[in-house]
Amino acid sequence: MPFGHIVIGPPGSGKTTYCGGMYQFLNALGRKTVVVNLDPANESMRYDCAVNIEDLITLDDAMDAYQLGPNGGMVYCIEYLEKNMQWLLDRLAEHEGCYFIFDCPGQVELYTHNQAIKNIVRKLEKNDFRLACVHLVDASYCTEASRFISVLLLSLTTMTMLEMPHVNVLSKIDLLNQMGQLDFNLEYYTSVMDLDYLLHHLNNGGETSEKFASLNRVICELIEDFNMVGFSTLCITDKHSVAGLLKEIDKANGYIFGALTEGNESILLAADATDMLTEARDAQTRYGLLTKAPTDADASESNSVEVLRGKQNGIESLVERLTIKEHAQTTSRSREEEMT
Repeated sequence: MPFGHIVIGPPGSGKTTYCGGMYQFLNALGRKTVVVNLDPANESMRYDCAVNIEDLITLDDAMDAYQLGPNGGMVYCIEYLEKNMQWLLDRLAEHEGCYFIFDCPGQVELYTHNQAIKNIVRKLEKNDFRLACVHLVDASYCTEASRFISVLLLSLTTMTMLEMPHVNVLSKIDLLNQMGQLDFNLEYYTSVMDLDYLLHHLNNGGETSEKFASLNRVICELIEDFNMVGFSTLCITDKHSVAGLLKEIDKANGYIFGALTEGNESILLAADATDMLTEARDAQTRYGLLTKAPTDADASESNSVEVLRGKQNGIESLVERLTIKEHAQTTSRSREEEMT
């Protein structure tokens, strides 16, 4: 029963760097790992590639043969791989007992409306592969409300399209301060808290027309209705960050619940995993991430996390009070029945 994960994300999100870093980290742990390159346009691999799609088809050949552009050629290569899955299965069978990392292309259309990647994953799963999807997005998208909403929509679309265990990741978290400051604390973005607080920034402080303001509101409601998207953070050069992410991936694909074999000692730490809020707070402290100073116009938004915590605490207190009251009523009824 081979385990592994596929790595996807927009161009520039750090997929190849991630694959190289995770490959070294896993092998250092004693988990025998191989990387499978499924990106025919990958010209700067930072890892030893065990299986390479370019041994089957190259992007240049597809473009020259059918007069395609880069995107069309990429789609053709992936669809060609789908029709020649036995080639891939035979190559993977040569690495029995290994953990697999699949480095996938960055073309977004392959995960939003094209079925090729989804069909490839399904065929791997039918051959008893246990896979999760790691979706990398650049953490700099958190610095602007409109960009963050677009990332949420992309992540949600990808999750519903691929229909597999998913771990969304804000990559390059250590470089976030170079890209700008956050409107809220990092935990707001990783947990995707109440998006109403983003609407003020999304609508440019009320300067957006009513029509587009309504559209922004509906988009936020759509994301909240699904309530599926959340993020982990990653600095690929920080072993603590990589280890924390690996725990999430191992839980997603089931590796952490497998046999206690060499390289799988992390199963003993399954109950010790930190939650997203704690992870985000630690990352914000570790990398010194800054938030923008609140203005009079958005003072209420700047305290969104505290407001949400207050709401959550209030709900928990209400539930606790209701539970106590219900228990008291039940006890009272029991005594009356005994007396009767």
